[in-house]
Amino acid sequence: MRLLFVILSGTILVAGAVSEAPRALDPALLHDLRWRSIGPANTGGRIDDFAVARTPGAPDAIYVASASGGVFKSTNQGTTWTPIFDGVDAMMSIGDVAVAPSNGSIVWAGTGEANNRQSSSWGDGVYKSLDAGRTWRSAGLKETRHIGRIVIHPSNPDIVYVAAVGHLWGSNAERGVFKTIDGGKTWNKVLFVDENTGATDLAMDPQNPEILFAATYQRQRKAWGFNGGGAGSGVYRTVDGGATWTALAAGLPKGEKGRIGLDIFRGDGRLVYAVVEAAGRENGVYRSVNRGDTWDQLSTVNPRPMYYSQIRIDPKDRNRIYLLGSNRGFYVSDDGGRDFRDVFSAIHSEDHALWIDPDDPNHLIVGGDGGVSISWDRGQTWLFRDNLPVGQFYEISADLEDPYTICGGLQDNGHWCVPSATRHRNGISNRDAFNIGSGDGFYARIDPTDARSVIVESQEGRANRVNLITLERQAIQPVGVDLLTGSDTRPTPVRHVSDPLRWNWNTPIVMSALDPKVLYTGSNVVFRSADRGVTWKAISPDLTAHVDRDTLQMMGATVGDRALSRHDGQTSFSTLTTIGESPLDAKLLYAGSDDGQLSVTRDGGQKWTNITARVPGLPANTYVSSVLPSRHVAARVYATFDGHTNDDYHAYVFMSDDYGQTWRSIAAGVPDTSVHKLREHPRNARLLFVGHERGVSVSIDGGASWTSLNLNMPNVPVDDLLIHPRENDLIVGTHGRSIWILDNISALEALSTEPMTTDAFLVPPARARLLSIYNPQAWFGGGQFFAPNPSFGALLDYYVRDGVNGPAQISIADAGGSTVRTFKGPARRGINRVTWDLRLEPPVPAAEQPAAAGFAGPPPGPTVLPGKYNVSVM
Repeated sequence: MRLLFVILSGTILVAGAVSEAPRALDPALLHDLRWRSIGPANTGGRIDDFAVARTPGAPDAIYVASASGGVFKSTNQGTTWTPIFDGVDAMMSIGDVAVAPSNGSIVWAGTGEANNRQSSSWGDGVYKSLDAGRTWRSAGLKETRHIGRIVIHPSNPDIVYVAAVGHLWGSNAERGVFKTIDGGKTWNKVLFVDENTGATDLAMDPQNPEILFAATYQRQRKAWGFNGGGAGSGVYRTVDGGATWTALAAGLPKGEKGRIGLDIFRGDGRLVYAVVEAAGRENGVYRSVNRGDTWDQLSTVNPRPMYYSQIRIDPKDRNRIYLLGSNRGFYVSDDGGRDFRDVFSAIHSEDHALWIDPDDPNHLIVGGDGGVSISWDRGQTWLFRDNLPVGQFYEISADLEDPYTICGGLQDNGHWCVPSATRHRNGISNRDAFNIGSGDGFYARIDPTDARSVIVESQEGRANRVNLITLERQAIQPVGVDLLTGSDTRPTPVRHVSDPLRWNWNTPIVMSALDPKVLYTGSNVVFRSADRGVTWKAISPDLTAHVDRDTLQMMGATVGDRALSRHDGQTSFSTLTTIGESPLDAKLLYAGSDDGQLSVTRDGGQKWTNITARVPGLPANTYVSSVLPSRHVAARVYATFDGHTNDDYHAYVFMSDDYGQTWRSIAAGVPDTSVHKLREHPRNARLLFVGHERGVSVSIDGGASWTSLNLNMPNVPVDDLLIHPRENDLIVGTHGRSIWILDNISALEALSTEPMTTDAFLVPPARARLLSIYNPQAWFGGGQFFAPNPSFGALLDYYVRDGVNGPAQISIADAGGSTVRTFKGPARRGINRVTWDLRLEPPVPAAEQPAAAGFAGPPPGPTVLPGKYNVSVM
């Protein structure tokens, strides 16, 4: 790398200014700002379903439903993928995707996954495309929230059935089986059990489309736990296209049931399989040979039913049965389901979707927590398609190297790091990303004084300090700290409210901005370490509401010890979820909890004050998603709350200027959805960002108003975001589309301070650097993932109030005032961005250059010397 350049802002010729307008930001002004999706793609991410359109004489069109990243399409067996749902104003969680058998151009997507996790996103109905996914329209059912299956009539594409699971976090009536006979213009609810029971699966008889089987599912989740079964769960059959339904019981479990998965043998509609969640030995695989009149239990195999429950029959071999959900691969039976063997797949496993080629059952496509893989030999070997950037990040951080590296934790894929840029002309590839942790990854805190040292944390606070060079790791979780003496007693992890320590699924861990040796983490109490986690001391009492969840009700009753999938994924409640240390005062700390408590200490933890009741208009027990002390004003603090676990989808963003004694809402303009994080710009207190379930919003007036900053990024959940302190890049960790970077947000800074009524102004340029870019002689084919590098050179942003006809003239001068380069740029209304490549004028004007021969382009000008340069725009 060459020496750094410092570009000085020069003058811009303007006609004058009038009085300043309000700071509300028009998103149309940001047309030249673009996010970069940088992956990584080799982490994979949860996949919920596949659909394949097969047309004679044309390549298969594979559609992929990702749990929180939208819909992807490939027409070359996964060599490349196109995101086809990104431009839709919809939720990006996809529960199911279906293609009309009679018309491969008709594609349906049901939003809201049906896998019932504590981290599951939700949807806003079903969407339909008539042109193979190029465009989409809403087809209603917005309050269903979670879609289990979509089934389309084999010859009439206007007849569609939808299995709607309904709200995961509460009761509602828009659930069950819905049918349309006019292509989604109108719907009829043809099967409904009750407001706690939806439909999670549908299967249509391949010989008679009037016969369908539906699996109903009673379940509900809260921040404090999960109940995965009840009297509402069962199997139903219709023989008249949904006009009437019969509950099937003969041979099925008699007691309460949980999630049920269905499949029908393609060659004989009498042969039906069900994997049924039930208590004890009744849990497992059932078969009917008479279209559901009677059932026989074949096996007790049924891994983690609330999360999987997917069973598939080989379309040409009635004895070949696949059952998904193994931690090693998947379960396979070759005797009709009596005996299953756990087959190691050498890919991620924990699968949710399996497509079996109806014409060639050796061809399989499987999807799960680790992405998409394809087999051509009936599952003996697999090709992992590591070119889908659908990673589900929870938390991220970045180092101060140049280029900098971003590390973060992902759902079921550990911790990964990826550089923000490379010297490779092709960009950032999977070869540049690397894994540093396992399990369900959450926080990854990089030491700003030593980029080799990273603290990674997996579920329930299991924190390790990792050396990135040697990959040595040291466990640092304070699981054994006595709350009274601070001594290390090392008991086993605890999970009940009566136990002294309770850890959240996503336990907060904070590295002090004032001293990176100081760490904070929290169970139900806050711990502090002064030696990078070698020793810890509890500095708070229990800061939660200390709720005994065994006394709480869900679906009208407490969750008994024998409840199906009881509290799956939610091992504890009344735990801390966020900790904030003031960057201006090491003794000023805040902490928030999953049961809605917010507390502050101003003396380093000697005395804590609960300030929850001081937040106006906040529903009781609302999950505290983040708390952020200001880096500009010591008394200022921000807090965000997430109500979706109480079935409340409003945005809650608050600000206090007196240490939390009084609060005011600053949520006006933020989409009505869960808010996960707030960030304050390190140099500009008026510039705020929030990450939420539909992307990113920005405020340039301290929270008085908000504008979407999604730009070219889809409406994907943003669980974490940060501003790089040197590069001024906005970095987001999405829960469904990996990591994105908005390079150099100086233009947003300028919009928050410069009068937008000014005819034009030049944004003070950031430093520029000259990199030697390597153009290797290497051939990768079409299946490799490459993400774009940033524009190398000097990014130049300038604002034009009204736009003008013709281009802007950009002039670069050295420190002595001599012009070294001139070129043209756009002059559209709003922020315009161009890049100076740090070169002098080319030796031959572009208009006079001869056509290039071979691989060579026109000769560029030589690079300028390091130093200071002035820019002016006219």
